Amino acid sequence: MTPPLIALRGVTRSYGTGEAQVRALDGVDLTITKGEFVAIMGPSGSGKSTTMNIIGCLDRPSSGEYLFQGTPVQGLSNDQRALLRRHALGFVFQGFNLLARTSALENVELPLIYKGLPREAREARARLALEKVGLQGREDHDPSQLSGGQQQRVAIARALAGDPTVILADEPTGNLDSHRSHEIMTLLQKLNRDEGITIVMVTHEDDIAAYAGRLLIFTDGKLTRDETITPRG
Repeated sequence: MTPPLIALRGVTRSYGTGEAQVRALDGVDLTITKGEFVAIMGPSGSGKSTTMNIIGCLDRPSSGEYLFQGTPVQGLSNDQRALLRRHALGFVFQGFNLLARTSALENVELPLIYKGLPREAREARARLALEKVGLQGREDHDPSQLSGGQQQRVAIARALAGDPTVILADEPTGNLDSHRSHEIMTLLQKLNRDEGITIVMVTHEDDIAAYAGRLLIFTDGKLTRDETITPRG
């Protein structure tokens, strides 16, 4: 039987010690299968960002188990975790995180340099990723020449270029107006449906979460609601 793509089993995460200790996650059990589009919501301090950081190998559980495709992630070395991030995970952030005075094509190529791809292969893959997000013809534009929505498309293309199994999107529309936000969500939905990429997204906006097929609600470090929803669009 094929193991789930992502599995959290009794995961806790605490910060600090003694009376100052904060329990960000409190016994979370969660399974995500390949091809899902999952939205994570909850108030500030609910544990949603901590969950995303653990899934993205940016943080470790204090206790419990995190398995990626059946492999216990907490047993991996720092180098092995870095390889997992590099080869299986793509990240999209609220702030775009693009290099200024660097073309869209070069921004998308950047993670491929760390993968050791030769120049021609990097450029071909980056151009294809930009085409998938509708930015063909904008390859030579730097971020200052692009709208906020276009900059986020470059960021998505950068995540796509690495051929990830999962895209982790942290408030991907947080810096965009409503029109551009829905353009980006339509794009992510299309990538999920057409490319089969699993997407795990943190958002605080109901209308953005509505593009997903599954909704997770966190409260006080616990997963308090988990339901399948009919995606918008």
